[in-house]
This record gives sequence, C-alpha cells and structure tokens, in this order.
Amino acid sequence: MKKEYDFSKGRRGAVLPVSPGKSRITIRIDDDVLEWFRKQVQKAGGGSYQALINRALRDHIEGEAESIEDTLRRVLEEVLPGSGKSRAKPKPKKSKAKRKSSKRKAG
Repeated sequence: MKKEYDFSKGRRGAVLPVSPGKSRITIRIDDDVLEWFRKQVQKAGGGSYQALINRALRDHIEGEAESIEDTLRRVLEEVLPGSGKSRAKPKPKKSKAKRKSSKRKAG
C-alpha cells in the first residue's frame, strides 16, 4: 500500500455508466416486496431482480398485468391458502325510510 495516492484525475459519481434509455434513481420499496422479487429471480435460477421489477411495472403500465384486486387475491392465496375463495358480498342494509316504504307497498 502506498503512503499517498494521487486523486487529482479522480471523478465523482457512479463507477458504471447508466445504459441509454435508463435512469438511475433511488426508491424506497418495502422489504417484503423486495425480498419477493429477489426470491423469484433465485427460483428462476438467476437474473436481475431490478429487471424483474422493471418488467412488472411495464406490464402494469401496458395493461397486460392483472388488476390490483386480482393481484391482491393471488398474493393472499399464495400467503394464506384458502383465503381467495369467492365470498358473496353482504347486501347493503336498507335505510329505515326504505324499509317503511317497502312495507307499505307490500301491505
């Protein structure tokens, strides 16, 4: 190891240049979401979790992805098997005024 190093020609910034058409950003993603993408890449035998996130975002933008509701149902089914069963939505309760008017019509 040298006693002194010459940094006069050094430059600040990223070591690797950003590819054309790409932007380097900082984004905060929930740990569990990031871990899910990393596991998907690991299951596939390798690749880039960042590319997978980019693909998921692109699919969503292009409308090829399932709806948010379907995504949530699928994820819940994966995490909590049996939770994705179709459940009938409860009928909204009639207000007192509507109940009285329907009783008058029936009687």
